Amino acid sequence: MGKLENLIPPPVVAALVAALMWWLSGLPPAWPWPAGERTALVLALVALGLAFDLSGLLVFLRQRTTINPLRPHRASSLATAGVYRITRNPMYVGLCCLLLAWAVHLWSPWALAGPLLFVAYITRFQIVPEERALEALFGEQYRAYRARVRRWL
Repeated sequence: MGKLENLIPPPVVAALVAALMWWLSGLPPAWPWPAGERTALVLALVALGLAFDLSGLLVFLRQRTTINPLRPHRASSLATAGVYRITRNPMYVGLCCLLLAWAVHLWSPWALAGPLLFVAYITRFQIVPEERALEALFGEQYRAYRARVRRWL
């Protein structure tokens, strides 16, 4: 199982989960709720997801640290400003919001499993290895940050 750690880029994981959600949404039972009434919720979740993603990316770019999630050991600084005061993983929170928007759009009970699957996979195979790398790089500074800011929300 350790071979999956930092192997698949998180956006690719999200795209694979989204495809699985689409496939599963064709299975019964179907939930009745007119698409027009769901649109506002979908748009709000997309906006929230993009806000988290872009905010996290901007902090990384300002700090001139790596944005490559497959190489956390190359981080040159610890991001703790901006959206990183709310969550240690804003870009993953953003992807999860986008998957939630997709689940609402598909409106199937099976599609709702997608964001949960994403969170479980990303936590185990992306976040936990990143946390090990950041602790090795930044030691007490990272431990103090981890103690005051939640992993997700």
